[in-house]
Amino acid sequence: MFKIKHLTLLSFIIIALTFAGCKSQFEKIRLSNDVAKKNQEAMRLYNKKSYNKALILFEDLSQKYRGRDGAQQLNYYYAMTLYNLKDYTTARYQFKVFADTYPTSEYAEECRYMSAYCYYLESPDPSLDQENTLKAIDALQLFINFYPKSERATEATKYIAILRAKLEDKAFANAKMYYELGGYDITNYKSAVIALKNAQIDFPDIKYAEEMDLLIVKSQFNYAKNSTEIRQEDRYNEAVTYASEFIESHPKSALLAEAKELKAESETAVVNVKKYFATQEALTAKYKAQLTKENKNQRDTTNKTPIK
Repeated sequence: MFKIKHLTLLSFIIIALTFAGCKSQFEKIRLSNDVAKKNQEAMRLYNKKSYNKALILFEDLSQKYRGRDGAQQLNYYYAMTLYNLKDYTTARYQFKVFADTYPTSEYAEECRYMSAYCYYLESPDPSLDQENTLKAIDALQLFINFYPKSERATEATKYIAILRAKLEDKAFANAKMYYELGGYDITNYKSAVIALKNAQIDFPDIKYAEEMDLLIVKSQFNYAKNSTEIRQEDRYNEAVTYASEFIESHPKSALLAEAKELKAESETAVVNVKKYFATQEALTAKYKAQLTKENKNQRDTTNKTPIK
């Protein structure tokens, strides 16, 4: 029993010393001024996928190799290390710096592509701000402009389509949000119409076209319905116009029945509004006539009263 425990303890000490030795060896190389040896160790660690340790050495070497032979390769692997560590913000910056600094390098095309691709990887969920998505599209398009015949241009085009679809999702969600908030403030219905139209201008082939067109009708209808009577006729007429456009544009749509119903309701509402104002005008005219008659009778009575 004692021997087993002794051997176990001895084994633990040997393992601990081995790890300590490895660590001290790395530290020795890290603190060394032998850049060639440090570069060799950095590449060895990179190939072993020990990216955290490799990064430490590459960061130090990137300063010392500036302007020297081997700087291109070193900076390329420095950027790739950052990429493999999923530090996409710093990686894309380093890839761009490389492509701008060494435009004729064998790595230039790949680095310009990777810089754009890192933007793509940083593109957030559609519910969040899409600044990085727009930058990714610009960067990918710039790559295509630089290397239109590259195999990577096909990939870049594919990623642009994915990013544009994300922007479409964002635009539709924002417009729909205005519609859903209309119950709190009717001007949100008008904002929904504007946002939906703008989204269709920005994305002519948007996949939500039918749903958006119907939402325009519904938004305008609710805007009219919740308006004061004096504004309703014009606003219902706009709803009729939008509904007619939907029916013409989407004759086989599954949403056609709803569009037709909204059009019919809007047309009926226009008739009712006209009747309401016609009734009000008639009542006003009758009141004025009655008032005029009463005033006349009063004047006649006054004129017939004998002077004492």
